[in-house]
Amino acid sequence: MFENERAEEVQAMVEANPEFKRLYQLHRDLDKAVLDAELGVRPIDDRRLAEMKKEKLRAKDRLTVLWEQRSATA
Repeated sequence: MFENERAEEVQAMVEANPEFKRLYQLHRDLDKAVLDAELGVRPIDDRRLAEMKKEKLRAKDRLTVLWEQRSATA
């Protein structure tokens, strides 16, 4: 997430906005958990995997809103 943005800008947002920081870490954690589940490293049932993917998408959507608000106010 935010691979196309400058790392310094993302880090500044993480440090400046507690909600962004929490969601950014949640997204990273879910991304790893989903990948592990899909690779078979972490056994998980299909229902829980689907829930994790939805939660990851909700976090991404909110992060995008926060990022765009930052850009609009800068």
